[in-house]
Amino acid sequence: MATLQDIGLSAAINILSAIAFLIAFAFLRLQPINDRVYFPKWYLKGVRSSPSRGGNIMSKFVNLDMRSYVKFLGWMPAALKMPEPELIEHAGLDSAVFLRIYLIGLKIFVPMAILAFAILVPVNWTNDTLEKSKVNYSDIDKLSISNIPLGSERFWTHLVMAYVFTFWTFFVLYKEYHKVATMRLDFLASERRRPDQFTVLVRSIPPDPDESISELTEHFFLVNHPDHYLTHQVVHNANKLAKLVKEKKKNRNWLDYYLLKYERKPDTKPTCKTGFLGLWGAKVDAIEYYTKKIEELSKEEELERERVRKDPKSVIPAAFVSFKTRWGAAVCAQTQQTRNPTMWLTEWAPEPRDVYWNNLSIPFVSLTIRKLIVGVAFFFLTFFYVGPVLFVQSLANIEGIEKAAPFLKPLIEFRIIKSFIQGFLPGIVLKIFLILLPTILMFMCKFEGFVCTSVLERKSAFKYYFFLVINVFLVSVIGGSALDQLNTFIHQSANDIPRIIGVSIPMRATFFITYIMVDGWAGVAGEILRLKPLIIFHLKNFFLVKTEKDRQEAMDPGSIGFDSSEPRIQLYFLLGLVYAVVTPFLLPFIIVFFALAYVVYRHQIINVYNQEYESGAAFWPSVHGRIITALIISQLLLLGLISSKGMEQSTPVLLVLPVLTIWFYYFCKHRFESAFLKFPLQEAMMKDTLEKAREPNLDLKGYLLNAYIHPVFKGGDDDSDDELLIIDGSNNAEVLVPTKRQSRRNTPVPSKHNGESPPSLPDLSREL
Repeated sequence: MATLQDIGLSAAINILSAIAFLIAFAFLRLQPINDRVYFPKWYLKGVRSSPSRGGNIMSKFVNLDMRSYVKFLGWMPAALKMPEPELIEHAGLDSAVFLRIYLIGLKIFVPMAILAFAILVPVNWTNDTLEKSKVNYSDIDKLSISNIPLGSERFWTHLVMAYVFTFWTFFVLYKEYHKVATMRLDFLASERRRPDQFTVLVRSIPPDPDESISELTEHFFLVNHPDHYLTHQVVHNANKLAKLVKEKKKNRNWLDYYLLKYERKPDTKPTCKTGFLGLWGAKVDAIEYYTKKIEELSKEEELERERVRKDPKSVIPAAFVSFKTRWGAAVCAQTQQTRNPTMWLTEWAPEPRDVYWNNLSIPFVSLTIRKLIVGVAFFFLTFFYVGPVLFVQSLANIEGIEKAAPFLKPLIEFRIIKSFIQGFLPGIVLKIFLILLPTILMFMCKFEGFVCTSVLERKSAFKYYFFLVINVFLVSVIGGSALDQLNTFIHQSANDIPRIIGVSIPMRATFFITYIMVDGWAGVAGEILRLKPLIIFHLKNFFLVKTEKDRQEAMDPGSIGFDSSEPRIQLYFLLGLVYAVVTPFLLPFIIVFFALAYVVYRHQIINVYNQEYESGAAFWPSVHGRIITALIISQLLLLGLISSKGMEQSTPVLLVLPVLTIWFYYFCKHRFESAFLKFPLQEAMMKDTLEKAREPNLDLKGYLLNAYIHPVFKGGDDDSDDELLIIDGSNNAEVLVPTKRQSRRNTPVPSKHNGESPPSLPDLSREL
């Protein structure tokens, strides 16, 4: 169990690490050679070019202006200077709302910390319960609820503060939900024209023996949305073609590398090995080898491209359907199309850059099975991680290490080493164990079949948060408490075990303090240094870059990484809400995290991160729900803890809190959530009316022509292929054309896929 000295050593290590990272960043960002690493967003926007500092060769690599080093921390006020409306214009609403999560943490926990240290800490400190008990404790634990004697009237102070903290959290969350919902509606109302505003994604299109998917889609929407349907784009299974294109690009990069190498040393032809990763196999001429490989891939790519064009089996039962107005798209996306709720399923189409094309080819009927498989796999993954988390907890227990490895006892007993093990090592080991977890969870979500990147990140974030709650929090609390008090557990009766757990759970705050400092202080400071992108950029720049385009491709701006960063934030909300009443000493460490992370990520969003998509803050209901979940967990744990302290009469009082919290959640859900799921028809009509008045000659069909083509077909002649671009729509609703299906009504407009002449009205009457 970490003592105050252990916490001090850990704080010193992490503070020094954070300061070192920040100073290194402040120095590296001023160097011209690193400009593209630390300001890539401005290069991508085309408003920044490589800095020029005179004719001196050295000045192209190193900043020789000594005056600029005086204000090496000037990036901090600069990151806070950009107002929020400008930030939304610059980086999008998703980025601006993501930053507001950190502000919520400060709004919630700063007042809590002031009240807790003014009221709860003196109440806890002025007792001697732990000194008279048999449990292991540290000086920090004297500030916790564990230091209150059983049945003491002082517990009513904690109950009152639990209510105060709960209602303060309600107030902040309500204000923020209202603010974000308003921001989203204003953003959607003022947003420039985008293809997804006019388009819906249609899935589970039923098979038809007489018509193709494209013809069937055209017929269905001309019949059921005759006044608003404009065009559609069927979805092709081009996954194999995309793999070939990717493989060809990778080989092209290797060829460029060896050509550049040959240009630098023309007297020596470069060679490579043909085996796995070039580690073994026959040694061949690298330029000839990759040239031949690219030629083979080009032929294979062309054959596959032709197959996708001509083979009807490459068309999957899904399509992007566009409408003449936003109003028409909103009606279609938010209504049921047929009496069979499993057919012709419509939803708002993601914006084109948000589409995850690989999953569109997954049969809709298999999604349920895939979700079941992922659910089972996630259960076993969570169970598998229990072992590593318990191992981390054992590191915080010196006695356990000495019993497992007695030969280490002389070394461990050194004060500095003991403090290092208990105060720093558990946090860093746990962080290492969690490094690969977001990647694994994202793979699971992709296997589930979600069709847009934003949804993939939100679903992966949910799994990550659930994992953190179960393993990092609950297993650490219960398992760590059991390990700390193992000797007490063994020598006490079974009836006393719940009481001992009640005493020892608050003591786990020391472990979480060390984790916060490792992950939330040093980790956040390390984020701004961008050491990995820095190294990769210079390696690419030295070995591969030949043109300005190559140099731009070598930049790796990265993204916020909502799937991994947001659950980490939620873990701090959980820890803060749980320990605000139990062990208030933890709150300042969380406040430092939120303040530092806000400044760092604001700088990264302004200067570094490239926005991969814009969902209009659609993730906010999930953020709100996870904070509510953390609040309920804190209330239930406090209920169990107080009950084990001889205050059973307080149970009815505390039971009111989770009930109120659940009511508050549904109140906010009914009040605001529709703004994140639906688009108001009034707003859609207003935007359509204004656009028609301002741009009466707008060619909307031309604007939407290639919006939802698979990326492998863009940038070439394939964009105009009739089999890939199915565009239809008519302004004449009086002309009737027969469909190829003999058992259904004809379509009230000429079909592009049917060359027959329109039938006469009597013929149609006989068919009806």
